[in-house]
Amino acid sequence: MVLPNEENSNILRYVHRMQMEYGNIGSFICEEILHNGSQTGTNLMLKYLADANEKEKIETVRDIFVRMIRANYLIRLPKLVQGERSETVAVPKLHIDVDDLFNPPNIDLSLLAKIRTGTILLCHAGDSDTLWQINFSRFHQDFRDSIMIGAIERKMGSSAAECFQYILKQMYERTDPWQRQISNPFTVAEIKQMLLKNSKNFDLMTNLEQYITLIADDSLGFIRKIGEMGSGQYVVDLSQAFEELTLCCIENIITERFGSKASRIFRVVRMKKYIEQEDLQKEAMIPAKEAKLLSYNLFQEQFLQIKSIRKPGGGGAAAKAFFLFHLKHLQIVTMLLDICYKALYNDITRSNYEKVEHKRLIDKSQKLDSIVATMKERGESEDYIAEILETLTPPEREILEKVKNRIKILSKAELTIDDNIFLLQMYKHHCSHLPTATSVAK
Repeated sequence: MVLPNEENSNILRYVHRMQMEYGNIGSFICEEILHNGSQTGTNLMLKYLADANEKEKIETVRDIFVRMIRANYLIRLPKLVQGERSETVAVPKLHIDVDDLFNPPNIDLSLLAKIRTGTILLCHAGDSDTLWQINFSRFHQDFRDSIMIGAIERKMGSSAAECFQYILKQMYERTDPWQRQISNPFTVAEIKQMLLKNSKNFDLMTNLEQYITLIADDSLGFIRKIGEMGSGQYVVDLSQAFEELTLCCIENIITERFGSKASRIFRVVRMKKYIEQEDLQKEAMIPAKEAKLLSYNLFQEQFLQIKSIRKPGGGGAAAKAFFLFHLKHLQIVTMLLDICYKALYNDITRSNYEKVEHKRLIDKSQKLDSIVATMKERGESEDYIAEILETLTPPEREILEKVKNRIKILSKAELTIDDNIFLLQMYKHHCSHLPTATSVAK
């Protein structure tokens, strides 16, 4: 995943999100737009109704399409407007009012039915000039929220995670979703009102203040208290949240590459800010030789930095130098992002190579599966089906199984790298002052 406003080659996450939220109709609309770039509402509905195995009502498809727009998952594209006659520059002008970005089109169902029967042409549809595309910012907002909610659920349980979910909903009532660091304040009373309307979690409603205090006092620091108004006034600290999550991710990477002792050294340097080699081995409780080897390995791989401080000597004595280990978070994140991009490219390249190299065998297997499925529908005998399956020889089956396992492993690796890239990019957006795609778009 990439920064909001940018598209990712991996569309599965977007489609799955719509499947969870709006079912098959939502996933179809999302996938269709992702493959085509943009579509009109009428065209999307006609395609779904033509492809759907079950007979869906036109009203149902229309209603889900409208709900997706009102939830900001789809965004209207600007239209071409005529320039002034005095202008001689041959550059097309595109314009759209902000109020129209998420304003659903007026779709005439009777007109849609006539288009389906061929009575009138598609170009006569009322929204033929209104195109819709995926609003990546809205999807990435959901993905970002799920990272934070998942972290709280793993650490404090499902009720605390649900509590934080309502906190985020309340936050978006008065805060720009892509505000960089700290949200606008919210109160416990506001969260309680929202819970009474929407939640059936009796434990959460009874102990709401305790759950909010638990989240605020936790080392993750997702929220913090700023006042006593409304039974307690809090803010969501997005900067602190993604700094903690990213540093946990970095620690996991260090553990995988260098072992748990190296991760301990990293945590000590993070806690102390600046520390000498001798103090580092004492604090980490690691033998001097091993601590020196691990710390310099981390330095060589750019996870640690060294700052030298020279103290001038007096009375002709030589100047004394101190070498302190410290962290440069942004530099580490940038380095890891570069590694992730290369790993993702290599992963996709290898996966494509496997598919091309064994294309004939994969196509043969797919055709065979299709034939067998048709035979089963017709009620053919098991012996006849087994005879057809034998057209794929044992050596071919062995090769095919290995290829499928390899592609499956590469797909899982791609998703994992994708998760890491998204988290690291969220760090760069919320925890640094560098311009990002989000801030530039604004």
